[in-house]
Amino acid sequence: MLSTQHIHPMLVHFPIVLVLLLATFDAVATLRGVPVTGRSAAGNASTGLAILLGISAIATYVFGDMALEYAEAGGFHSDIAEAHEGLGEAAAAAFAVWAILRAVAWWRNAQVRGAGAAGVALLEIAGAALVLTAAYLGGQLVYGLGVNVTMGAAGG
Repeated sequence: MLSTQHIHPMLVHFPIVLVLLLATFDAVATLRGVPVTGRSAAGNASTGLAILLGISAIATYVFGDMALEYAEAGGFHSDIAEAHEGLGEAAAAAFAVWAILRAVAWWRNAQVRGAGAAGVALLEIAGAALVLTAAYLGGQLVYGLGVNVTMGAAGG
């Protein structure tokens, strides 16, 4: 059976990919003058990505918190883990709020243009940087410190 502490490493790839996809999609569309808000084709795709990002970020954070509790119950403690948890919590909260804002804007068919549209893309690029920083620290936890990783016996 699947251990609870191993669900986080499987889920974590979804918000990483979704935030990079969302930021890239919105930046390219904005540079081409295509609105990514409202009920246009691009707006529908962008809003859908933002909502999926919010949902996946919350789920990833919840299972990450469980994984950290499991590790700490086994005696693990690290400043890297605390920084990773803090960044993950900030990202999950920010992306949940962003998903709600984007859904409301879509519902109202709000069109953001000009500097506002560029601001949307820049905000998402900043979100991508936040996630990549958290991901780097997560990699340090797994590959550097071996958190929640069972080492297999070396075959002879």
